Amino acid sequence: MACAKVPLDELHVTEPFGPQGKERTLPALHPDRKEERCFLTYKPPPEDGTPVLVEEFLEHAQFISEDLEWLLALPHDKFWCQVVFDESLQRCLDSYLRHAPRGLDPSGLSSSPAVADMQRNIHRFVFMVFLRMATHKESKENFITPAVFAEIIYNNYLFDIPKILDLCVLFGKGNSQLLHKMIENIFTQQPSYYGDLNETIPSIIQVFDIILQKCGIQSENTGNSQPLKLNANKCLTAMAMPEEELADLVLYMCDTCTTIHSFLDTFPEACSTFKQHNFLNRLSSFYEMAVPDLEKAVKKRNFNKSLQEDMWRRISHSRKKMVEIAHLLLQHTCLQPILEGSENMVSYVEDLLQNFTAFLQEKRFLADYDEQFPIADDISLLQQAFPHLYPLLWSSGTLYDDFKRNKKGSNLPSFKLLLEKMTLGVVCTLSAGELESLLSSIRDLLPDLGEGFILACLEEYGYNSELVINNILEDKLSPSLDKLDKAMARPVKNELPSVLSTRSNVFDDDEFDVFNRDRLDMSRVWKGRRQGESVCATLNDKQHIEEQRARYQAYQIVVDEIPIANDPSGERDNAFGMDDYDDEYDDTYDTNQIGANDLDEEDELLNRRYEFSDYAHFRLFMMILCYFDQNEAVKKDHFLQDPAVLRERAEARRAAMQRM
Repeated sequence: MACAKVPLDELHVTEPFGPQGKERTLPALHPDRKEERCFLTYKPPPEDGTPVLVEEFLEHAQFISEDLEWLLALPHDKFWCQVVFDESLQRCLDSYLRHAPRGLDPSGLSSSPAVADMQRNIHRFVFMVFLRMATHKESKENFITPAVFAEIIYNNYLFDIPKILDLCVLFGKGNSQLLHKMIENIFTQQPSYYGDLNETIPSIIQVFDIILQKCGIQSENTGNSQPLKLNANKCLTAMAMPEEELADLVLYMCDTCTTIHSFLDTFPEACSTFKQHNFLNRLSSFYEMAVPDLEKAVKKRNFNKSLQEDMWRRISHSRKKMVEIAHLLLQHTCLQPILEGSENMVSYVEDLLQNFTAFLQEKRFLADYDEQFPIADDISLLQQAFPHLYPLLWSSGTLYDDFKRNKKGSNLPSFKLLLEKMTLGVVCTLSAGELESLLSSIRDLLPDLGEGFILACLEEYGYNSELVINNILEDKLSPSLDKLDKAMARPVKNELPSVLSTRSNVFDDDEFDVFNRDRLDMSRVWKGRRQGESVCATLNDKQHIEEQRARYQAYQIVVDEIPIANDPSGERDNAFGMDDYDDEYDDTYDTNQIGANDLDEEDELLNRRYEFSDYAHFRLFMMILCYFDQNEAVKKDHFLQDPAVLRERAEARRAAMQRM
């Protein structure tokens, strides 16, 4: 019996072997443990619904259905032995992926309910088999070590990129979430599939080039450096090729576009890999060149009506899927990171604008894209993400509305140039040296042009010197540049006013303002202590007091002198506040800030401040006068006074207060 909680790749089992039934121990994954069963390859239902063919299909499909149902019922170890070592099972699964009817394929499912039921059963069983094959852990007891699981599915070709693409086409509708988890686990456990996908994308792009070549259209992106053959000019066009070849070409395009869309829709993580190959630009270019020719051929040529309808339906379906592929790539590589507020959001905005600018040359593609996914929604998103670009984005929205009203694209150049300016607003940060280098490179080729005109062209075309030179030589400048004088000189920069002429300071125009005065009284300027003066002379200088005397005489309470007489009662001293000590003074509230917490009005506080300021000046001036104008001869020593005298004075003051 199998031990619990041991991975299948480390598990060993003991089973009877040979005619005598001797026991032997084998690894759980061993070819000898595979059951001998022959799985039939799949054949699609008959299209015409002939009874004999229908009966043959039902009998053949019944065997396949029973075999797959038997496979799914096997225990974990037996299932993986059959999957890994039974080649007939892999041929059966591969045949279903290749020949199962797609969405637009004609089939006899509608002609017979029995055929439809049988097809649904096989479809469900095949999906369940692949789902179990993509699961490395079914339960706590039944699992495979992730590293070993990755080697098994990769080295035995249980999954590869073509199989995964077909799985998305056949089972993506209605099973997208489950299929996404299945493919995600495959790519997570075995990252080598990302490398295989990266190598597969050039082959997908080559499909587009082959279709263009078959239609007699030379792609600008093929990069084919091989010499042309002698009969290359005899290439057939879509209007001249045989019907069967044209039908195969349309089918080829439809199947490719449907497959790519299903894969990216089911597994969006692959969008970044497609982006690395510039797939969006190749797709829009192919759309613009191939679709019109194929549509024209299907419309103008005389085909069988049913064949013509089928080809037209497939072309329309391909158009829709190509636009949806472009939206998926933009959505998951640019728009979604902006919505999620990623760290490098500026770079995603740059990518979005550059992508728009790249394929805006394709007028037909732009019109069809806008019909399914309005560009106004993307512009609104950018307005929210980057408010500083709002003026440009608002203008782009206005031109977009004009373009939408006129699908012929009369405003497309303006819309395109505005998007280029938006891109420059985020991307272009040319230094002065780089700008001068661009100017000199253009003037070397076109010396007759003025620097001002060249600067205007560079600004209009995103500082792309090659584009500027090409448009000038081919006379394809925008209308705004055609109106300019080609000999226009470089605009002279107005010199900014000096800082000294525009500054403002409280010391402007005073006697020491060296910026506005040519001559200064140097006798008023010295370094360090002023020569010829002493500290005593400075303290004895009462000039500043005399200057302020007239101001405070307005109060009519300025005391010039304080006469001191021999008054035993001390009343004259009290009149001038000479009593310095009072042991009966109540100092309870001296430390409280009276009124500090009152909610006074602002005007009232200002008035109080001014009143306090005048009063403070008055008291300060009184103190200065008392200090400097007292005669040393009449000064009185109040350091020690008789406490009895002080108490009598305090008692007299209290009695006077009570009589009031």
